[in-house]
Amino acid sequence: MKIAFIIYNGLTTLDFIGVYDPITRLKTMGFVSDLQWDICSYSPEVKDNTGLGLIPTKVKESLQEYDMIIVPGAVVTRQLVEDAEFISWLQTARSCKYKVSVCTGSLLLGAAGFLAGKTATTHPNAFAELEKYCASVVDQRIVDREDVITARGVTSSIDLGLYLCEKFCGYDVKEQIRQRMDYPHNNY
Repeated sequence: MKIAFIIYNGLTTLDFIGVYDPITRLKTMGFVSDLQWDICSYSPEVKDNTGLGLIPTKVKESLQEYDMIIVPGAVVTRQLVEDAEFISWLQTARSCKYKVSVCTGSLLLGAAGFLAGKTATTHPNAFAELEKYCASVVDQRIVDREDVITARGVTSSIDLGLYLCEKFCGYDVKEQIRQRMDYPHNNY
């Protein structure tokens, strides 16, 4: 499996890291030897919403070669939905088997057209904004609908990472990763 972790200026770092950590443990703990990932961005320099610098491994490259994209959220997503070039870049992921988001990353998936006719979730502060992109917005921690998986607010990123570990490798693998992370919750 090949994953594109999407980063952009102004992102909420926990949205990214919370899902990144458990997913990459699938490889580092020896469960999925052929797992590959890239940190993909539309700009060569990326700083989160507090100025923390992140380094992308791929810049402005098509996302069509990936099996999954994972898009974090941030306050700035409200402006990015209007950025035609950024949204056009995200749309190159149309053929990806899975489009995944954390928090208001769902607004970006919606602006790219990936949520049409689907049920999704996002941070509760953005429920109303998400409504224009999908069939319905639900107040659930994680919503898995066919090729789109959305997670609620910031801390749901950890739950999402563990959920994806279980989805692809089973409960026992997810539990080993959860315990190694010393994450006390087992709810999504």
